[in-house]
Amino acid sequence: MASPDTVAAIGALSVRFRRRRMRRFAREMGIGASALVLDIGGTPECWGLMEVPPRVVLLNLPQSIEKPAGAELRVAGDGRRLPFRDGTFDVVFSNSAIEHVGGRASQESFAREAARVGRGYWIQTPNRWFPVEQHLLTPFIHWLPKRWQRVIVPRCNFWNWLSRVTPDRRRFYIHHFLSDIRLLGPGEMRRLFPGARLIRERFCGITKSLIAARKP
Repeated sequence: MASPDTVAAIGALSVRFRRRRMRRFAREMGIGASALVLDIGGTPECWGLMEVPPRVVLLNLPQSIEKPAGAELRVAGDGRRLPFRDGTFDVVFSNSAIEHVGGRASQESFAREAARVGRGYWIQTPNRWFPVEQHLLTPFIHWLPKRWQRVIVPRCNFWNWLSRVTPDRRRFYIHHFLSDIRLLGPGEMRRLFPGARLIRERFCGITKSLIAARKP
């Protein structure tokens, strides 16, 4: 297991990236205190990184719903079948969720629903072609064939070394990675969100994350 200092350093770097992303989101989407935002799969902590947070509705799976601290409302639901009318929100926001919903058909449903209920949207996902897999924090492992991943991932990944979770949680996360996560590249993001602007977040000159953005 990694030392507390190593874990803290990685956590601080992650917060730095997310704070910069939230500032860009507010600037480019014209988000102020009166905006109504649906966050699919997010947490209140994310909105605490903004200087002027909007009105936020958090939607997550039932098992992930907690007290509504830091949000207007928390709703149990599925990003592929949103329980809202067309154009309910100024913006639909999603940070690293679309890659978790399963195969291509599920991702297409997620994208259609985001575009339906939001007058604008901001959908971020890790770039498949970034050399470090961003869920397991392990280089190149996501480029290997699935049959190789099933052998290697449970035995060797940096997330396993860095994480401080129970064995049950660890097994669940590894299973989820192998069974459900489907990473996307620029071409697929353009296909899922036709007409959107594709923003590239870079790290050391390499595209780390992709954002499909449509202004309200």
